[in-house]
Parts: sequence; structure tokens; C-alpha cells
Amino acid sequence: MHLRDGPLLKSIVGYSSRVFRRAIVMPNLEVPITTEALAVSYRQRILESVDIGTCFTPLMTAYLTDDLSPKVLENGFKNGIFFGAKLYPANATTNSARGVTDFFAIDSVFETMEEIGMPLLIHGEVTDTDVDVFDREAVFIERYLNPLLLRHPNLKVVLEHITTEQAVQFVDSYGSNLGATITPHHLHINRNAMFLGGLRSDFYCLPVAKREHHRLALRRAATSGKPCFFLGTDSAPHLRLHKESSCGCAGIFNAPYALESYIEVFEQEGALDRLEDFSSKFGADFYGLPLNTQKITLVRKSQLVPNFINLNEGATSAEKVVPFHAGDLLSWRVVRDENKE
Repeated sequence: MHLRDGPLLKSIVGYSSRVFRRAIVMPNLEVPITTEALAVSYRQRILESVDIGTCFTPLMTAYLTDDLSPKVLENGFKNGIFFGAKLYPANATTNSARGVTDFFAIDSVFETMEEIGMPLLIHGEVTDTDVDVFDREAVFIERYLNPLLLRHPNLKVVLEHITTEQAVQFVDSYGSNLGATITPHHLHINRNAMFLGGLRSDFYCLPVAKREHHRLALRRAATSGKPCFFLGTDSAPHLRLHKESSCGCAGIFNAPYALESYIEVFEQEGALDRLEDFSSKFGADFYGLPLNTQKITLVRKSQLVPNFINLNEGATSAEKVVPFHAGDLLSWRVVRDENKE
């Protein structure tokens, strides 16, 4: 998930830490996280922004660039600073201008990660202007991901926030060292949502939502009970002035109602018994993390999602954030139970 920085970080981290006890934190800040020192400093700012008494572990990631030294990654991983490394193709999404321009030129980085068991987290899209935006994930898999895995068969890889039937099929057919995360919004919306009654920037994210048959493939994958598919919200807040502009930012802020959003899908698909594995077990197992011991309870009690979230008192409309499902009635809500083990 994206926790941002500065005042925005302080305002939004609580929406995730109220139900999630750890999170893989994306490193694409305005000054990307490329060193141990930057990661340690950012982690401290996150922890200082969490409510007192809340147990929350931010798992920090390194931002891969064309010239990032494999030694920096190795030291950061062995020192427990970097949990994984995030690969953004250059200019693929928010604050990715310094991302990777040549996958083959950084093969030494992948070799090191393969040797030390460091997870590679990928935003899987090509950025070529001659490739249709709705085809960029499928082209990325064919052009870059498959060759990468053939060159480094023991590299642990997560294809994050998948959006296509091709991605589902590829991950499902591969070995145990490849996993994929699925967001709540890609389970609920197809690309029509961006154009319903006008241009709806609140449903614009990257990778963009695709055709309906892709959405249905994602729902089948998430509820399949297969351990290669697991929860990853990719929650990405933006203020109104950045979403509603001549060049609106990509990202959907789903953190406030993420689990409630997921459970709606699992209930609709008749797979409530598989929600816990998807949300709490498969990801932890893939990363080699212990399962959390605290429990939460989801109860069938409807709640109306507000149209806006005020991040600070007296915020103007431009300073507000629109949550996913804004204005919708959700059928479930989270009740935490601190005493259950």
C-alpha cells in the first residue's frame, strides 16, 4: 500500500493500521527510497504517525533504479531494513520517473536478489506509447516477466495488483516462487466505471481497470483458494486537487473499507470460507512471515460509506479524499476483538 509522506501520511496511516497489523509499504515517494537511511527514516515517520497503542509493522521496500547497487540491496536485506525491492518501469505510475528503463541491464540486481532470497515486487506494465493502455500488463508478461523468470528460476516474485485474465493464467500456471496480489477495486469495477455519466477520475488507477471478462477472472482467482493469489490493496490516496485536474493522478484510496470490500466479493461468489486464507494466510506464507495471532471479526451490519474523508479539521473540498465505495451501502463492517487469540 501507499502511505505517502508528510501531513498526508499522518492523516491516512490509521485507516490501514486499524485492521492490518503489517503492510508492505511502497517506496515511490517524491524522493524515492533507494538507501537504508531513507528507509529507516521513512519507517520512523510511519511509526510516529500510528495511534499510540496500535501494533503496526511497516515492511519497507527499496525503489529499483537503473544504477542501484546490488550491494545496497543485499546489505539492506541482511540488516532487516529492506523487506523487498519494488520494480517500477520508468514512468509507469505516480513518482516512477526514476524507475527501471532496461530490465536486462540490471540483471546483476536480480541475480543478487535470487541468491539472498529477497522478494521482487513488480508493477507489471510496459510504458511504450505504441502499446494500448489496456494491453500493457499482458505485453509486460510476455516481453519481460516470462524471460525474467526463465533467467532467474529461483527468484521470488510478486506480480502486484494484477488486472487481466492473462495475468491470472500466467501466475496460476507457474511455480511456487511466483505470486500475485489482487486489489478490492479491481474485483468490483471494470473500465466502464471511469466513464459512467462522465469522466470519473475516482476510478482511475494504474494498472487501469479492464473489460468485464478480466474482472470476472480476477474474482475467480481471488476466491479460488489457490495460494498464489492473495490480498494486496494497493491503496493509494490523492487529494481532490490532484485527482480532479487536467492531468489527474492515478490511485484509489480503499484502505478505510478494504476488508469490507473484499468480503462483499467473497460472499457474492459463495466463498466466505476462503476469505481468511486469501487475506491472512497465503501472503504471509509466500513471504515466510508468521501468521498474525490477533483476530478481527466481520459482522453483517450495513454501513454507508461517506462521499468524502476530511483528513484534517477545516479542510477545503480540494483537500479531501474520496474513499473507494463513496456513497455506497456496504453489507459488512469490521469489529476488532483484542482479547481473541
